[in-house]
Amino acid sequence: MTTAIVVGYTATDAGADALALGVRIARSTRRALRVLIVLPDEGATSAVVATEPSYEGLIRGQAKQWLDEAAQHIPTDVLHTGHVRVADSFAEGLVQAAEELDAGLIVVGAANGATFGLHRMGSVARALLHSSPISVALAPSAYARRADVDAPLSRITAAVGHRPGADLLLDAAVGLSAASGAPLRLVSLVALDVPRGMDVQAVRLVSTAHGEEVLARAEAELPDGVRAELAVAQGDTIEQAVAQLEWRPGEIMLVGSSRLAQPRRLFLGSTAAKMLDVIPVPMIVVPRTRADDAPDPA
Repeated sequence: MTTAIVVGYTATDAGADALALGVRIARSTRRALRVLIVLPDEGATSAVVATEPSYEGLIRGQAKQWLDEAAQHIPTDVLHTGHVRVADSFAEGLVQAAEELDAGLIVVGAANGATFGLHRMGSVARALLHSSPISVALAPSAYARRADVDAPLSRITAAVGHRPGADLLLDAAVGLSAASGAPLRLVSLVALDVPRGMDVQAVRLVSTAHGEEVLARAEAELPDGVRAELAVAQGDTIEQAVAQLEWRPGEIMLVGSSRLAQPRRLFLGSTAAKMLDVIPVPMIVVPRTRADDAPDPA
């Protein structure tokens, strides 16, 4: 992550969940928090009737009031600022602001109707997860109401495989673990990413070898005192495998963008989407970069 975290805020339960997650990450990593409300660009959407300046002032005033109320829930040891932006869409406004504010993470909440403690993607999250050049963190429903919400991050879990972008995901997970001091758990998905019909023993050998290789790299890059461990996800489906994992309060999971993603853009793949349906912790989706599309040196 870079120097700041952007929270896409609304005066709703989802906005409170996003703010709580943003505060937790910012506090654990000593990053600045930028709380953002995006207003629709009425001038661009209404070509016939011009928007009254007094109406625009009223809306901006209400947005600033909501930001002031949000600031009351941010601890004094977290550096934060509030921002009101105008854009054609909420997602577009978040991305533009994140790029201008040197943010390495955008945080949003779950859509209305999400099961308590789980995820549900709304239009904003969906747009971000299919276009953002910046990592996106998704807060599960009712995250702000968790009893441990003020505690530091307890563990970073990264779902690692061997598809393009895996190295970038590992770098992001190691960086977050190092910055927060939270231990790192690497969950190998190789066993779920091999051709059907492959010998079970061979699958286990491949999974173990890959996992140990990734673990060794992570341990070499983590600072002294920050632990790393390996877990192998097992099950007939990705949902079953992930559901069997043990989750700690205060944990965050990182996944990589799909191999179908355009350079420097997110694209939520089917594996990550399936995990999102069952995990009870926040998920951060890490984009690919142009470096991934360079020809293989071999």
